[in-house]
Amino acid sequence: FKPSYYNEYKSYLSIMVAHKPRNTALPGGVPKLGRAAVYRKRALYKRKKNAKASKVEPKSQFKTKVVQGQMNGNTRQVPLQKSPRFYPTVDVKKALNNRRKPKPTKLRDSIKPGSVLILLAGAHRGKRVVFLKQLPSGLLLVTGPYKINGVPLRRVDQAYVIATSTVVDLPAIPSDKLTDATFKRKAKPTKNEREMFIDNSSDEPKISAERIALQKEVDAVVVPAVKKVDMLASYLRSKFTLSKGQYPHEMKF
Repeated sequence: FKPSYYNEYKSYLSIMVAHKPRNTALPGGVPKLGRAAVYRKRALYKRKKNAKASKVEPKSQFKTKVVQGQMNGNTRQVPLQKSPRFYPTVDVKKALNNRRKPKPTKLRDSIKPGSVLILLAGAHRGKRVVFLKQLPSGLLLVTGPYKINGVPLRRVDQAYVIATSTVVDLPAIPSDKLTDATFKRKAKPTKNEREMFIDNSSDEPKISAERIALQKEVDAVVVPAVKKVDMLASYLRSKFTLSKGQYPHEMKF
């Protein structure tokens, strides 16, 4: 006895049905089954692996050299690369290859040329300075100016400053001389064993005449711009301090 729908079922089997993948995609393009689950479902472990051996022969690390003399065997195997003659007594870690290229430091939106900043670190921490420009190294070039609060031309990381809303309208400043090379220190001469115990404090390098002339040139531009604003010079002279109950994250600078 055959049911009535047997013929319909038989004709259905004869029709080519499109293949449906075992692994469906979830929302977001993530596959439902992992690689191990698909491997098990497809029974790939039953198939034979016909891996072809690579025909590339390893390069020889030795070369044959002809040696004169009947008792020397005529030829000799010589390594292509000689081993080092001396070995380090301490294991030194070899630096890994780094392809990362440093990107230029992005300046904060709150810092603009002429902005008054508060220094948070260094010998002049707590003082207010005027921002001049950003150097190629990413550091900020600031000055007190020196004639007002005693802060000379300095390089500061923008992570160690608080930007205020006060902005000084600065004219064009000669920026050709103001580079990172201006702040590069000269290497101190090495001392021999006899000079190690001699106090050579008089030989310590002092501020060069070029730096003093450059500071006066910058102050001649910044000081008149500061004096145009009422009470700004006294504001730059005062130090930033916090009293009891004052929190910097709740303040608007």
